[in-house]
Amino acid sequence: MAGEPAAKPLSPEAAPEPGVTSVAARIGLGAYALLIVYASWFPFSGWRNNGLSPLDFLGAPMPHYWTGFDLATNVIAYVPLGMLAVLSLYPLLRGAGAVLFAIALGALLSGGMEAGQTYLPSRVASNLDLLTNVVGAALGAVIGHFATHAFLEQSRLLSLRRLWFSHEASRGLIVLALWPLAQIYPQAYLFGHGQLAPLASSLLTELLGRPVDLGALLRRGAELGAEDYWLAESIITATGLSGAVLAMMCLFRDRAPKAALSGLLVACALGAKSLASAAIFGPENAFAWLTPGSEAGLLIGAMMLSGLVFAPPPAQRRVALLALLTALLAVNFAPPNPYFVSTLQAWSQGKFLNFNGAAQTLSLTWPFFMLWFLAHPVHHRK
Repeated sequence: MAGEPAAKPLSPEAAPEPGVTSVAARIGLGAYALLIVYASWFPFSGWRNNGLSPLDFLGAPMPHYWTGFDLATNVIAYVPLGMLAVLSLYPLLRGAGAVLFAIALGALLSGGMEAGQTYLPSRVASNLDLLTNVVGAALGAVIGHFATHAFLEQSRLLSLRRLWFSHEASRGLIVLALWPLAQIYPQAYLFGHGQLAPLASSLLTELLGRPVDLGALLRRGAELGAEDYWLAESIITATGLSGAVLAMMCLFRDRAPKAALSGLLVACALGAKSLASAAIFGPENAFAWLTPGSEAGLLIGAMMLSGLVFAPPPAQRRVALLALLTALLAVNFAPPNPYFVSTLQAWSQGKFLNFNGAAQTLSLTWPFFMLWFLAHPVHHRK
């Protein structure tokens, strides 16, 4: 109508564009495939040729002994793979073609893992595992097909992604999504990821034929008392919490609900920690991680975050980098918590044996992934 001002066009951040290529989905697909390889071939020792063809399992009779838990986990484990494969192909390949490609990818990956297990005495190659893995990949591919509109085409969700997060946030969001999953593996200290000193000590002890304790070398023989354990857990928890949350905050745009999304991230991490503790050590130990040291660390971390919530994103990124480096140094400097070591004695891995390697690897490597992202050159691009 004449005399009325023209409507304002949507801002570039909020206006969705059709045919978006998802770098995040492709990075996620590669990372998830590596996790499957690690979980399938863990513990990567004892390889031997028993005279069988690696493809013999395909023609073998179906296993007589299996559980519903085994079937469900085999299906669920490959659902994300199928979904990420479909999202990674968009917009190069869509619809039925993308679904079929994702199923084929799942079949090839699972078949390769089962064939490799022929040479591992601790694992058994199974055609039932292959079948259930393919079913999981197929389900994930179908979910990915219907999720394409929500994630990669014109949709409210994609608009919110552009409205709430900066352009370079994709890699960081993937790493942050793994943070709650990194809580699954039992840790001596809350948010105490990247504790490589004990693992490196064991490897050096085996190679050199004499006891090696890198943690003791870092501590220079200093013995810690109960108060020192409390202080160590407080520092590790506070710096681990503030590092992860600040890494998320530096990705936000001004219009994002920062407090709600940051609180959701922390709630997911603590929820995953509680569920994992209940599943591994029994329901009565769901909140065993809530020790006096972790309580103090959560409080200190919250106070640190309250003072940095209004800082500019570059400053938040630098403080997150410093906090995660401090947590990494502290968790490798601190000695094994005797209470935690005694708790591990009651851990019967049982059905979780297949996931132990992948969960441990994620717990050990997560801070390095986040440090890589925080130091990535993408933050310096205009």
